[in-house]
Order: sequence, then structure tokens, then C-alpha cells
Amino acid sequence: MENVKLQPGEQLDDLQNGYHIIQSRQGFRYGIDAVLLSAFARVKPGEKVLDMGTGTGILPILLAAKTPGRCFTGLEIQEKSAKMARRSVAFNGLEEKIRIVTGDIKEAAAIFGPASFDVAVSNPPYMTGQHGLVNPEQEKAIARHEVLCTLEDLVRETAAVLTSRGRFYLVHRPFRLAEIMGMLMKYRLEPKRMQLVYPYVDREPNMVLLEACKNGNPRITVEKPLIVYEQPGQYTRQVREMYGDGR
Repeated sequence: MENVKLQPGEQLDDLQNGYHIIQSRQGFRYGIDAVLLSAFARVKPGEKVLDMGTGTGILPILLAAKTPGRCFTGLEIQEKSAKMARRSVAFNGLEEKIRIVTGDIKEAAAIFGPASFDVAVSNPPYMTGQHGLVNPEQEKAIARHEVLCTLEDLVRETAAVLTSRGRFYLVHRPFRLAEIMGMLMKYRLEPKRMQLVYPYVDREPNMVLLEACKNGNPRITVEKPLIVYEQPGQYTRQVREMYGDGR
């Protein structure tokens, strides 16, 4: 921990769970979607977990803190983000549980081999090239738009690296839900749980959390809606508990 130094333009953020994460002040930063996904995902004792597109490593760190999984791997194509993630892992003394691999999601099966993981998670780019303006900063564009991989790339490679009956946890946007469901089923990832996330009780949902099971039987459970804010700037009790603080 003592040997991990912040670079210019970086800051150390407290995750309220005993761990910290290094982030860029100006680059892409983790959001509430990663926190919600880490709470939605179920990892059993001894399981191996892969985060597809880990960014600066937020999901492996959160999952290592709150689940009994054996080991966590983050796959990230941007070397700058991967290096930052490795330094966060080292700062938290988690080298025995978390490894960060620099590589392309489109080559995940080749990198790790088939049926290598019990669980996969992903907080992928939500937008295709046709959705909205692409950020001129490459780091943010890659995180938000399907610049380097498509939804099909993600689902295909996830299905390949999961064991039979392995589980995939995904956070995405509801406007692509029909496409997501079709893609999951195309690659034998059967949707099993779904939860819609609403910013306020009287608004439309802006996120969807999904669990799919490789080679699973058809049957999906739709969980009760998750409301993020009671009022502007004030999280609901459920979300506060996910963050692990008393705000």
C-alpha cells in the first residue's frame, strides 16, 4: 500500500467498505450502475468471477468486498485504465484475490479458455454509434459507446468463458431490452432474473439489471422495482445500504 502513489490528475476515493479506488479527476469514473450491479450479482463461495470491461476495477473490488467468491479477474482493453486498476488492487492489498488482464473482450475465450469462470459480470457501453453524440475523449467514448465491441461480441464471449450453468450479470438500458434478451438467448444464456431501476418513483426506468444462466431452463423472475432517489440528492434506504454508509 505504501508503494502505491497517485499520478497527476488522479484522486483516491473511499468506497465506504474498507477499500478505496484510484480514479482520474477528468476521465471516466464509475457510477451508481456499478454499485447496483455489484449488489444484484450473486457469487457463491469458491466461485471464479470475470468482469468483462472492468475499467478501473470497480466491480472486482466491490464484489471482493461483499461476496465469498474465490478469485476475481478484470478484463480491460485500455492499458491506462488497466494500470490504474492494478494500482487500486495493490493499494487495497487484494493481489491474492484480484487480477487485472489487459485484453480485448472480443478475444476473451482465446485469452482465458472456454468454461473458465463460474460467474461473469459486465457494465458495458450502453450506446451504439447511432445513439447520441460520441464523446470526443477516447477513454469516455469507449466506456459509453460500442466503439471497440458490440453487445453481440460481449454476449458471445461471455457465453464461451462460462461453465455450463454459469451465471452472467449485466446492467444496461431498458430501451435495448428486447435486443439484449434476444442476444442472450441466441448464445444459450437464459434470462433468469430482471430488475428495473427507476431514478424516482414517478419516472420511467433508466437502467435494467439482468441475470442469465448458461444452458438454463426457460423461466424468468421479475423482481420489484428499485427506486434510486427519494428526492434530489437523497438516496432511498435500499440504495444507501448498497453503498454501505449512513447517508
